[in-house]
Amino acid sequence: MQDSFDATTLIFLALAVFVIWRLRSVLGQKTGTERSPFRPVERNRTDAPGARQDGDNVVRLPGADRAQPAPTQAAAPRDWRGIAEPGSAVARGLEQIVQVEPAFEPRAFLEGAKSAYEAIVTAFATGDRKTLRMLLSKEVCEGFERAISEREKRRETAETTFISIDKAEIVAVDVRNRVAQVTVRFLSNLITATRDAEGKVIDGNAETGVEVPDVWTFARTLGSRDPNWQLVATDAGG
Repeated sequence: MQDSFDATTLIFLALAVFVIWRLRSVLGQKTGTERSPFRPVERNRTDAPGARQDGDNVVRLPGADRAQPAPTQAAAPRDWRGIAEPGSAVARGLEQIVQVEPAFEPRAFLEGAKSAYEAIVTAFATGDRKTLRMLLSKEVCEGFERAISEREKRRETAETTFISIDKAEIVAVDVRNRVAQVTVRFLSNLITATRDAEGKVIDGNAETGVEVPDVWTFARTLGSRDPNWQLVATDAGG
């Protein structure tokens, strides 16, 4: 932790400022997604990220500054306590990432993943296709956009109030041909409802929060300079 105020820290400070600015414009009102809005595409761990998925260990949000190149010094011994059990598949996957990028820090990655999760949920809620294209792989983005278009055709509106993200944990790590896929299980608390054209609630509950589990997979090519992780697959948390 000797380099705690490093490039990664600066990136997340910039990211936090953007998220606060972004969410202030939408979270004061009830706008959002259907009860299960985050699974228009089934999870596919074999998909490789596109050219925009390069970077270091930051899930980059719109407006965030580019990161500086990761330090080239050898990685210090890693302590995965609170992230992965010693000798587990997740721990081995994290070690593979660190071998290529010694500056990778899974705790910072999880903070970025939570910010990305909230930003993507918000963008889907408001029909912000531009933001979704920046944060999602092509396949996942197409699924989200289809869901938005279908909602608009039915003249339905979805309302979601983000209460909290109660948990975010890495449940799988896969590295193949320098492409890393990190799967995160989120547990969030949302107030969500869908209304028809007349404003009647036809799904969910506009007053009561519900616990929502989601499993999202982020991917990028290791060793490149662009600090961009993209969402490449979604699944129900179960």
